Formats: sequence, structure tokens, C-alpha cells
Amino acid sequence: MSSVKAFLDDSVQPAVRGFLHTPGVPSGQALALTHGVGFNSQSPLLIALAETFCAAGFKVLRFDLPFRQARRFGPPGPANAALDRAGIRNAAQAISEIGAGNIFVGGHSYGGRQCSILCAEDPTIAAGLLLLSYPLHPPNKPDQLRTQHLPNLHTPTLFVHGTTDGFGSIAEIEQARTLIPAKTRLLEVEGAGHDLGFKGKSRREDLAPLVLEYFQDLMEI
Repeated sequence: MSSVKAFLDDSVQPAVRGFLHTPGVPSGQALALTHGVGFNSQSPLLIALAETFCAAGFKVLRFDLPFRQARRFGPPGPANAALDRAGIRNAAQAISEIGAGNIFVGGHSYGGRQCSILCAEDPTIAAGLLLLSYPLHPPNKPDQLRTQHLPNLHTPTLFVHGTTDGFGSIAEIEQARTLIPAKTRLLEVEGAGHDLGFKGKSRREDLAPLVLEYFQDLMEI
């Protein structure tokens, strides 16, 4: 039987804080998963994904980025990005030390972007990357692309993107994928915006199983 419990490792700085999902029958895979600007590790989207991946044998650590540990509300500042990437590195290391084979990382929006930058800087961080609603550019500012690091990203990457996401159209995401010198795949979520159908009490029940299916296929696991 799988279990979930609060997780804290303050032996490193920034500390790793969140929730660890442990499967009843581990597959040897592990996923460190984080949130976007307006959320924390208790995001309904992260919970749905963590439960689904855990049921498939993944150890899943959904964790708070350092900027969210520092304050309960509000966005990260420009100076937070490097510290948040250090937090992602520490989370990946923490779940590796718990005992797992392949380590994957991912996140929603800002969290996913920082994961992708970290993997571009250090390809040993993870065997694969999950980008949920990658914020390709600010809404209504398509000229401010956040793609500078993508040519250095050698990590297989799954994009999960809503067809009405204001942070990037499907066509723009497809173009961004061509910059990545690694295997990529795109899961289009029809009719969903940046929240991927998880807003308020709304839950897109079919999403997490689809993400798992696409992810396992891309990573060949």
C-alpha cells in the first residue's frame, strides 16, 4: 500500500520541505515535483500527479521552492531564481538518497522553468523532465521568449500544455521544442488554460493518467 507523509530535510540549505509519496511496490523510478508562482506543494494539480505516479511505482516528492518557504504568499523576486534552482537540486538529491534508480524532475509554470534551466546547466540532475504549462512568455508579450537555455537542454522533456494558455500557444510550444537537442513530446490539453483544468474546486480527472502514460512512453519506462 502506498503512503504519503510530510518531508523535511534541513541538513542542506536551502532546506527541502514537502510531502513524500512512497509506493507499495517501488518501480525504481522517482519524481521530484514542484509548483508555480501562485501555489505551493499542496497544489491540487501536484497532488493528483503525485498520487497517479505513485500508484505506478514512482517515489514522488512534491516540494516547496525556497521562495515559498520564505513566505506563504506572493511571487518570487528576480533574486530568488538561483536559490530556487538550488532547492530543486537539493530535492533531487534528497529523493535519490531515499533510494531510487532514475530520478526525474518537473514542475508547474515557474517551477518547471527553473527545473529546465537547472537541467540545461547540469544534465546529470535528472533522467527526464516534466514541464507543466511552461511559461514561454508573459501573457500578451510573445516577443519576450524564455527560450535562451533550451539549446543547452539535453534532457528528455515532456511538455503538458493547455490549448488556451496565455503564456504560450501550442504553435509556440512546438517551435520551442525544436530548440531542444533531446527527445521531447507535447501533451495538448484541449480547452485548458495555464491551470490545466485545476482551478478552485475544478479537477480535470483525466489529466494525471494521461501525463503518466505520455511520460512513461517518452522515457521508455
